Parts: sequence; structure tokens; C-alpha cells
Amino acid sequence: MQTDVSTEQNTRPAAAGAAPEVSPESQVTAAELAATAPGQHHVIRRNGKVTAFDASKIKVAITKAFLAVEGGNAAASRRIHDIVAELAEQVCENLFRRAGGSAVTVHIEDIQDQVELALMRGGHHKIARAYVLYREQQAQKRAAEAATRKPARQAEAAVIHVTRPDGTRAPLDTARLVKVVEEACAGLEAVDGQLILNEAQRNLFDGVAEKDVGTALVMSARVLIEKEPNYSQVTARLLMDTLRREALSFIAGLPQAATQAEMTQRYPEYFKAYVKRAAELELLDSELTRYDLDRLGAALKPERDLQFTYLGLQTLYDRYFIHSGGVRFELPQAFFMRVAMGLAIHEIDREGRAIEFYNLLSSFDFMSSTPTLFNSGTLRPQLSSCYLTTVPDDLDGIFGAIKDNALLSKFAGGLGNDWTRVRGMGAHIKGTNGKSQGVVPFLKVANDTAVAVNQGGKRKGAVCAYLETWHVDVEEFIELRKNTGDDRRRTHDMNSANWIPDLFMKRVAEEGEWTLFSPNETPDLHDLVGEAFEQRYAEYEAKAARGEIKVFKKLKAVDLWRKMLAMLFETGHPWMTFKDPCNLRSPQQHVGVVHSSNLCTEITLNTSDDEIAVCNLGSVNLAAHVDENGLNLEKLERTVSTAMRMLDNVIDYNYYSVPQARRSNLRHRPVGLGIMGFQDALYQQRIPYASEDAVEFADRSMEAVSYYAIKASTDLAEERGRYQSFDGSLWSQGVLPIDSIELLAKSRGQYLQQDTSMTFDWDSLRDRVKTVGMRNSNTMAIAPTATISNICGVSQSIEPTYQNLFVKSNLSGEFTVINPNLVNDLKARKLWDEVMVNDLKYYDGSVQPIDRVPADLKQLYATAFELDARWLVEAASRRQKWLDQAQSLNLYMAEPSGKKLDNLYKLAWVRGLKTTYYLRSMGATHVEKSTVADASRANKLNAVKGADAAAPATEAPKMCSILDPECEACQ
Repeated sequence: MQTDVSTEQNTRPAAAGAAPEVSPESQVTAAELAATAPGQHHVIRRNGKVTAFDASKIKVAITKAFLAVEGGNAAASRRIHDIVAELAEQVCENLFRRAGGSAVTVHIEDIQDQVELALMRGGHHKIARAYVLYREQQAQKRAAEAATRKPARQAEAAVIHVTRPDGTRAPLDTARLVKVVEEACAGLEAVDGQLILNEAQRNLFDGVAEKDVGTALVMSARVLIEKEPNYSQVTARLLMDTLRREALSFIAGLPQAATQAEMTQRYPEYFKAYVKRAAELELLDSELTRYDLDRLGAALKPERDLQFTYLGLQTLYDRYFIHSGGVRFELPQAFFMRVAMGLAIHEIDREGRAIEFYNLLSSFDFMSSTPTLFNSGTLRPQLSSCYLTTVPDDLDGIFGAIKDNALLSKFAGGLGNDWTRVRGMGAHIKGTNGKSQGVVPFLKVANDTAVAVNQGGKRKGAVCAYLETWHVDVEEFIELRKNTGDDRRRTHDMNSANWIPDLFMKRVAEEGEWTLFSPNETPDLHDLVGEAFEQRYAEYEAKAARGEIKVFKKLKAVDLWRKMLAMLFETGHPWMTFKDPCNLRSPQQHVGVVHSSNLCTEITLNTSDDEIAVCNLGSVNLAAHVDENGLNLEKLERTVSTAMRMLDNVIDYNYYSVPQARRSNLRHRPVGLGIMGFQDALYQQRIPYASEDAVEFADRSMEAVSYYAIKASTDLAEERGRYQSFDGSLWSQGVLPIDSIELLAKSRGQYLQQDTSMTFDWDSLRDRVKTVGMRNSNTMAIAPTATISNICGVSQSIEPTYQNLFVKSNLSGEFTVINPNLVNDLKARKLWDEVMVNDLKYYDGSVQPIDRVPADLKQLYATAFELDARWLVEAASRRQKWLDQAQSLNLYMAEPSGKKLDNLYKLAWVRGLKTTYYLRSMGATHVEKSTVADASRANKLNAVKGADAAAPATEAPKMCSILDPECEACQ
């Protein structure tokens, strides 16, 4: 059976540590390569010869494989033809989908690997088996032939040359290649530099572009990550060498390349030249050149370039580093210092503060949000993450709000829009004496605006629309994301959330009736909360019964609740968020009303026609603050103190694209300090997520963060002054977040069950807040941290582990993600081997079905869908009691049902949660189950597909915290 894509002979392997060799007749020059068609992909044959890629050969090879097994009668031939065409297309797509239109060079073995995978994925197992057997036979044949070659023939081998950017050729610097790999592997256990070198040289050919040598090393290391997590750091360090070469070559007067050891001496010189060059190009604020750059350069810590994972460093390179003409000349430590310099720009001792901020960022103890990392130190420092607006009930106001969305999306982060004031379908319009079409057509315009305006190509605009549950259009609102119905009344790109008053939940619990109103007839409901809302709502119901209200609808509260749950399961929207706890526990209820949350449901700030709420985010890496004794409180206090100063500095330094946002932010000065790495912190303490100990740790760790954040804000108030609207706030009355639970309990009655235990000395802090004041109206919010947690190499936000082994696909590529804690535990028990890797792939990253994994490890490494979601709610309830804002809480459910959803969301409400975020169900999520036996064919783990929260036979909606490669608006 002839199934091979090519029949050329293989050369002998290169000696360990030596230059890759090819036989003389196989050499190809750069001129020969350039003579092929522009944009043409190339193939490295087994003898080292480089030829143009020909997709037709793939079809021939697959067809031969089918014919050899199934025969060639007419009926079979027609069927085979169609199958082969589809499979060949899949192979080409998998080979070149990351090329971005550029020409790439692949090895013949890589092509055959993809053919094998395509056959397996398509269910053609007999064909795939025959194909694998044939490949093995041919490999043995080539090995036998190689063993009989004359030594003289081997002696004729020639050294590979690389082609420089200017077109000149030079011998490959093998000694440097070995040194770079040795540096990448230094200090890491269970990694093999020689294995990386051997695999890389298989993909090199004479005349290879100089920049592609580094790429070959990176690709050779990354395929090993699934077998050993430490290869993620090895890969990052190899990538770092490529980054150094690109950055140094851009700045005149500096060497073209440097190893990690050489860079230790050169970083200060590079940093000074980088700042000046970036300012000349108007990429950085010229004010940065007035810093003492020698002092800052001396403070850089080059060794911190070694702590990145591959995903973290590649993400920084692709998305965050400043660039000119496509060349990224910002290296990681310069990046962190640049961000720190921007945040310290108004400090008195700005060099000292910049170094303090740099040390916090570069150590990964704390990370600022994505907008801050993008824009700090630039000419337009838009550093805020979230904006909240309320939309008025008139045409000018509606389109003014949509314009504000566009301006904010252009430069900013995620948006939360409150649409409750817009009159409902059928309501009277006085100006035209006509009837309103309701809120939905305007939501469609807002949806399309968000799609049209993306933030300079860095991130798409992202919006979440909020509507209160009594609005007469709420039934149509909850169907906005459906794939059926009139598409003119659908918003496929906009997020949506229910803004639910407590009275509705009480009516659901008591199986009472519920009345929907148009807000033009019940205008004060929008601003009322708690007992005042309940009293006024009852009055409007009485008016409706007397015929004094024209547009209303009565229905059973339970029926509407079930529709809300059904749509949440089917489309992932609208999310469930609760109006009354957000307002009754708000420190700022004396100067306004919280009308919605933001895009990611963690911000709860007042909005009005005059004020657009703004929040600046950053997250403490909780895993970096846990040691053998548990939570390191002294270190945590230092981190939180510096982090709060950085967040407060954003407010004065920030660029505001609309005046209402500037007015609001300067008056109230809210910030949102959050956490990430919660799951990693549990692993370090050997605490399973689904346990009382985890709930207790959630409580105690958040209490510490809350205490130190509030204390830091009082310290800033003592130094810089209170925020303007402090007087009359809950803070001024000595009511801290933990105390505000009593205000909610008074309104809720029996419908609140929330723990109120505490361990810190809150009395002394309460007195200090009343006496000294607060610098910030709000201090804490837990964001999803989708991207910044990747940069730091820790688990996202408060999320449980998604899977212990999967491939994350985002705009930077595909990255194997494996749980290093699990691997270390399995190694300690001598259970980590290729069979375990294969089993983890087969079982979608789950250890539960693997018999030889001990019970204690199964409990510790249970994944998100294997946990009872009620544990997530219980832990979130303990955190919520300490937060003056909210948290982005995703809920996972492997097999949702109406009853389970009903119980879960009622529990969230009763436990005092302010908001919830995505509901995620299993859907089609899976890991490619093919396995490999050697490094040369190790890149077989395919990307996670599908699955967040969808009805059967519909694609699940994506969520930013794990699978969505583009939604990062609140990180």
C-alpha cells in the first residue's frame, strides 16, 4: 500500500549538540527558495530538500490509503472522492491556519501527522490504522538504509547556513544555539535540552531564515508541555531569545542579539535607549524621558524574564508590547517599568514610587488590568476598565448614550448600560401621538455600535445591557440572544443581564403574581430599592387594577422566573443580578442609585444622566501570598497597600473620553481591587475546592484583603485627602461592608442567610475610617482576570480548575495548559507517565475515571464541572460579605435541569450575592484523544471545542474567562 506523501530518503540524524547536517544534493539556496511563487508554502523533505507545498499530493496519499483498505469499485470511488476532498481541506487548514496569509515551511512528517489526525477525527479508524502501520514500515526501511550508508557519504555532509534579513548567508551558530537551550533549561527539573535540539534541527534546512531558527526551537519545546509542565517555562525562555533579538535589532547602537546571561548586563543600557526611541516615535509620553533612566534601569531585574510560562510571554508579546512598523521593541522588564512610570508620573519621588510599582508588577504579586497595561505611559493613558451608564427615555438621550458607548469603546474597556427607563412596547409617545416600539430596537443599534467600534484593533467593543424585571419588555429582552425569531429584534453580540428586585424573588418563592409596567407610567420604580420599592410597586399594582395605568401585564412570577432560567440555559443570557443588595449595601447610597453592573458583573456604582461610573481594576495574586504557614498576612498587607496607591493614581492620570466619566471618577474615586490565583492557593494548602475548608479560606483571605484595602484607603486619605462625597456615606457613619449586611437583612427578613463571622480587629479600623475618612468611595471588586492571570501563570480569578489538561486557543495561538500541581503529585507517587497523559486526554482532563489515581488526588483535582455548583455559591457568599462591590462569579453545571437551576439561583439570592456571571454547561467540550509516542509527533493535543451554555443542537455562547479569545474588556 503506497500511502506516503513523499518517497525521498532520510539522512542520518545530526550528532548531539552539533550543527544539523544535510547531504550535498539536498541543499537549497535562499535564491532558489525565493524563486518560488510569492506566498508559497514549502515542505522540508526527509533528505533536507525544500520544495513547494502541493496540496494535491495529500489527496493522492489519502485516496491510496482508502483504496488499499476498501477497494476501488465505482460506488466506493465516488464516496471516497468526497471524503478525501474534505479530509485534505482539514489537513491544509490545520497546517496553515496560524500563518495569517504568510508563507510557512512545514516538515513532511508534520503533514503526515495531520493526515493521521484527520483520519482519526473523521472516524476512519481502519484507514488510519493501515496508514500508521505503513508509516512505521517506511520508517524502519529508511533506518535500515541509513545504517548501511558508507561513512564517506556521511563525511560529505555540509553545515547549514542561515539567511539574514539583508539576504546574506552565514553558517548557523550552533554553539550559541546550544547555549540558548542550556539557559532555557537551567534550574528546571525533568527537561531535556538535547531533545529540543534534536527536534529543532529536523525542521532546519540550508538557507533557512535566521528568524525561523528561534521559531524551530520554540515549536520543538512547546510540543513537550503536555508531558512535562516545566517545558512551558523552557518554551517561554526560548521565545524570550527571539524577542530580545527583535527588540535589540530595532534600536541603533545596541548589539543585535544577547543571551539571558549577556542581557543581565545590557538591560539598563537597552532600557534607556528604548524609552528615548519610543518617545521619539510618539509611542510613549515624552515626560518619561525626564525620569532618572539610569536609576530605573539599574533597578530592573532581568532574572524575572525567566518566570514566564509560554502562554504568558506569548500573550504579552502579541497584545501588550509597544511596536513600530510591526517590530516589537519592548522587553518584559521594560514593559513593567513603563507601566510603573506612568502610574508614578504625578508622585513627588516618582523614581522611588516607579521602582516600588515595578517590583510589585514584575514579581507577579499584583497585576494591573489590561487597559492600564496597554496604555500607561503612552500619549493617551486610558487606564480604566469599566464604564456604567444609564439611558434616558428620549430620542436625544438614547442616541447620546449610544454615542457615549462608541467613544468609550474606542479607547476603553467594558460597558454596562441600564436601559430600564426607556418606555416599553405600546407606550404612548406624546411628541408624535404614536406608540413606542419598546426598548429592543434601540438595543439592536447599541449591539451593532459595539461591533463597529473596536479598540484600535486590540479588543472588540463589549457591552452588557441591563433591564429591571418589572419592565413590560422583559419577556422580549430575555430572548435577545435566541437564534430563532425576527433577527431585527435580536442582539447576537451584546451581553444582557436581568436587574432583579428582591420583591420579584419573594413573589417567586411565595408563588405570587407579578406585574410588568412601562417606566414612563411608573418612573420612580427605577430609583427605589428595598422597602420603598415594595410599597410603591404595590401602589402601582393597585392603580393598574383600577385602570389608571394603560400599559401593563400580569403573570405568575414563577412563570417569568422559569422563562428567565430557560433562556439562561439556552442562550447563556441574561445573567442574574440583584438590584437590592447592590444598593442597600452600597457605601454611596446617599448620593445616587446603582442601576446596573458592568460588562462582567463585578462593578456596582451609581449612575445618572450627569455621571458615568468608572472603575479601575487590578488583582492580587493570592497564590503568591500563601506559604507553608498559610496566608502570609504581612506580605499581603504590603502588596495591598502599594496596589491601592497604584489604583488611586489611575484616577488623576487617566484619560477620559467623555466629561461625565471624568466628573464621576474625580468626585467619588472608586477603585476595584480583586484577587486571582484562588484555586492555586488552595492547591498549595492541599484544600479541595468542594470543601468547608475552601469556603473558610475564601472567607478569611477576603477578610484580609478587605481589611488591608480599607486601611490603605484611609492611609491615602490621611496623605491626600478624603474623596469629595465622603460625608453622608456609609463609611462616614462607620458602616463597613461587613456591617452593611444588617441593612440588607432588615429589608429581606427571612430571605437572607449570610455568615457574618470575623477575625480581624474591625472596631479600630471602623473608628479610623470615621475619623480619618476614605480616599476611595469603593475599594474592591473581583474581576474575571482572563488575560492578566495568563500573564502571571496562575488560575483565573476565583475560578475552579477548568480542566487538568486542555489546549487554550486565543489570538496568540494554541497553548497546551496542564495542571503542574497535579503532575507534581502524580510524579511523587510514581504515576506520571505517557499512559497517564493519554488517559487525561481521553477523559477530557479529568482524573475521576482513572482507576490508579488515589481518592485524595481525585478530590483535590476535581474540575469545574465535577464540583457541585453550590460550593461556588457558598464560597462567593463568604467573599461577598467583605466586598463593597461584587464579584464575577461563573457557575458550572455538567447536567443542568430546571430544578437544579431553580435551586442554584435561589441559593445565590438567599446567600446575599449581588451578582452572578455566566452559567456554563458541558455541551461539546472535549480534548482531542489521539496520543503520541515520541517528541517528533507530540503536537497532537487539539484545542478545546464548543461549550459554554447552550441548548442542544445550538452553539454554546463563549465566555471571556476561558474560551473566548477576544473578550478581555474587564481584565
